[in-house]
Amino acid sequence: MSQFYRFALLGDPVKHSRSPQIQEGALSLAGLQGDYRPIIADRILLERTLSDLASGLLNGINVTMPLKQVAYELCDLTTPEARVAGSVNTLRSEQGVISGHSTDAVAFKELFGDEDLRDLSNLLVLGAGGSAAAALSVAGEKKVYVSARSEERAHRLTDDLDVGNVIPWGTAVASALVVNATPLGMSDEALPDGILEVAGGLLDLPYGVGATPAVALASAIGIPVIDGFEFLARQAAASFQWWTGMTVDFANLAEIARNV
Repeated sequence: MSQFYRFALLGDPVKHSRSPQIQEGALSLAGLQGDYRPIIADRILLERTLSDLASGLLNGINVTMPLKQVAYELCDLTTPEARVAGSVNTLRSEQGVISGHSTDAVAFKELFGDEDLRDLSNLLVLGAGGSAAAALSVAGEKKVYVSARSEERAHRLTDDLDVGNVIPWGTAVASALVVNATPLGMSDEALPDGILEVAGGLLDLPYGVGATPAVALASAIGIPVIDGFEFLARQAAASFQWWTGMTVDFANLAEIARNV
């Protein structure tokens, strides 16, 4: 009998997530059987679910906000990408040992090398959570600025990773690649005025039914844009490969992400 894979996504909110359809699409593309369930979770439920992962009841877990840094703390082992980022969004178990990985960092590294974005020497990261940490961890030689609504969290993040300069929320950086690693846009919220008008490009993680206000504005003013659907598909492809050892066509996953 062929293996039936069981995966889950934990966080809050998760109802909006397209990851179940993307990962079930990946299973189909790879010729595998399985399912992927979204679960509203806090730290306590994450700890319980890790027991299911360790016992083999689950084959892999993704975590999203606000659990990425909590997941990092709970792992037995972490990959180099996760250690540099200080956050985890993908977990697996080998003989009961829980390992954590940051496929966010993998996706950011790929996208920072995009031909339309790679020459932008300034990086403005909005947010101070696990996704922001992953972006900072692969910033390379870029001059990095971090801006969050909680300046205390922003300072904690830059101190922990020893990278970046904290600037007040709403401050623009000329010709920067702006990474929106906040939830702003999920419910049609706009970024602060002036941020995109002077930017060199946008990598916008939130996604909704259509284009977020940030993506719409960036497209209108003619700067390079990568939206949350592409980021999600890249992150999902890296997670799937880490769980199963199999690669699937990224373009197909991106198409699924956009058309759920």
